[in-house]
Amino acid sequence: MMKGYRVAIIGATGLVGDRFIESLEELKFPVRELVLYASSLSRGAIRKFQGKDIIVRELTRAFDPVVDLALFSAGSKISLEYSPLFAGKGAWVIDNSSAFRRDEDKALVVPEINFETIRSSPSRIIANPNCSTIQLVMVLAALRSLAPLKRIVVSTYQSVTGAGREGLEALHDQRRGGTLQGPFEFPILDNLVPKIGKFDDPIYSEGEDGYTTEELKLIKETQKILEQPDLKVTATAVRVPVSVGHSESVNVEFEEAVELDRVHEVLRTYPGLVVREPNSPNFPTPLEARGRYEVFVGRIRRDYSRENCLNMWIVADNLVKGAAGNAVQIALKLVKVGLL
Repeated sequence: MMKGYRVAIIGATGLVGDRFIESLEELKFPVRELVLYASSLSRGAIRKFQGKDIIVRELTRAFDPVVDLALFSAGSKISLEYSPLFAGKGAWVIDNSSAFRRDEDKALVVPEINFETIRSSPSRIIANPNCSTIQLVMVLAALRSLAPLKRIVVSTYQSVTGAGREGLEALHDQRRGGTLQGPFEFPILDNLVPKIGKFDDPIYSEGEDGYTTEELKLIKETQKILEQPDLKVTATAVRVPVSVGHSESVNVEFEEAVELDRVHEVLRTYPGLVVREPNSPNFPTPLEARGRYEVFVGRIRRDYSRENCLNMWIVADNLVKGAAGNAVQIALKLVKVGLL
């Protein structure tokens, strides 16, 4: 019989925090006790878990860090300050911020692809990848079994929940005729905004002028997860007026020719992927992906403008597989292999 664990969620009242709670229930993670932390603004808030009310505590230095598992989604600053404290007391930490993703001693994990990197990592802090990265690498990891990957061109169409609760509130307010901008520099209703993150952030850019942090996260995290630091990846990230679900138009160039029948075969058999067949009217959309733990891929076709290239369309729920769901899947696998 699987034992229960003491689990903490840090950032428990955000969109991802709420999704952590739901995913722990949906995926039946064995929780003995759930402890919820947030800022002073959310102290005393109530969240339900397994039919019981849980009071949210304020995260301070006076907290009790002794838990088995800590799930973080409170931003990089909080993660950098508090994750080592939890890990130092023996907890496994899975962090949803960008704080540790580029650290060489931290595993950056999508469990279907590279869970084993946790075993070789000296740290008990595990980085959860960027939402748009996760759905991209799920497909790329399957395709690279056919032929070496040469170059990836991706344009993302990312929902407002990627900007948190404030992003969702801004879209809802504008739909009601309001003018709430939230985290966006332009109106998001009836609009597309080709800027997610900062331009030319010195932490990420390293000379790649004109790219946003979101685009560079996608590029560098893809290279790290696939363990191909020289893989050519370029990206454009666009915010769209969709509530939940990120979509990506992806062009994949291989080192050699691949057969379309084999492409569909390897994608259909790869864990966590749902494939739509050629010319199917049921190509994937964000609405279909909402609430699902799978990554959906369709519109798979040859790029006749270039040799050994395919075009495809990839969709996933950015709060589920793109964030909380992926983290809980990692935690379940820690239990399964006896690390937790």
